[in-house]
Amino acid sequence: MLNKRSPVNTPSEAGVDDRRLLATFEVVLVAVIWSSSFVGVKLLLEYTGPLTVAGLRYALAFVLLLPLLLRERSRLPALTAGRWRRLSLMGLCQYALGNGALFWALTAVTATAGSLVLCLVPAAVLGLEAIWLGERPRPVQLAGLVAAVGGGVVFFSSDLTATPAFAWGALGVALLSFAVLPVLAREAARDRQLRTLPLTALPLGLGGLPLLALALAWEGLPAMPPLAWLVVAGLALVNTAVGYMLYTHSLVRLRATEANTVLNLVPIGTAVLGWIVLGEGLHTLQFPAIAIVILGVTVVQRRSRRWRRA
Repeated sequence: MLNKRSPVNTPSEAGVDDRRLLATFEVVLVAVIWSSSFVGVKLLLEYTGPLTVAGLRYALAFVLLLPLLLRERSRLPALTAGRWRRLSLMGLCQYALGNGALFWALTAVTATAGSLVLCLVPAAVLGLEAIWLGERPRPVQLAGLVAAVGGGVVFFSSDLTATPAFAWGALGVALLSFAVLPVLAREAARDRQLRTLPLTALPLGLGGLPLLALALAWEGLPAMPPLAWLVVAGLALVNTAVGYMLYTHSLVRLRATEANTVLNLVPIGTAVLGWIVLGEGLHTLQFPAIAIVILGVTVVQRRSRRWRRA
């Protein structure tokens, strides 16, 4: 009679768990970094237009990454016309259309209310991910996603009563646009089509440079004090170049929905910073909503373990 032994993780499975944990930590770090983005953008909107803020941020981030990209150009795979189209679609949807619409909405809503769109992005990503990549969450992960999105909606519900119609439209455009880059970047990272650096830098250039040209033609040259330019530099270097490098690298191990659900922590950090820097207060109902979001994010990161009998 064979003795039954307790199931154990194989070394290869333990390695996968460790790499997933590292990828999750990368996204949490991104959430911490991106929490300050809305506050910085709100400060810059006092001096220039929303398209200029977005164009300067992403075009400058591309310029900062360009020397690294040129240094590794010999290691770049051949970029076919199909890959150029996908990179262009990623850049235009994420940076030109998505963030342009979001920054425009921030001229009429608070930083806290504007970040609500990030709470709803995982739901849009889930649908596109299932259709395009065939990656579907388990029921428990789906429940965690619903909890995280629902907690985010509850958290920001008190800030939505005075939102004008054009801001709703801009937020809707941003929501749908933000679902494109995570799914296409996940596909490229998962299949090792491109390394992290070109997968981050090229969409920034393809989306940020046209947006900056449009902004300068539409809104004119910005006239900002030196402190505002420091904020632009910080958003470009830390929040964009470093933040998107970490986010893109995490997609090698995490599904797009998993990564974007962790980013539901961003609006909570934004609300805290908005309270400290901009004087945007918190309400009693928002504190239990924070716990719901964190619980949902934790559940989404759980995956079924594969056991093998020794």
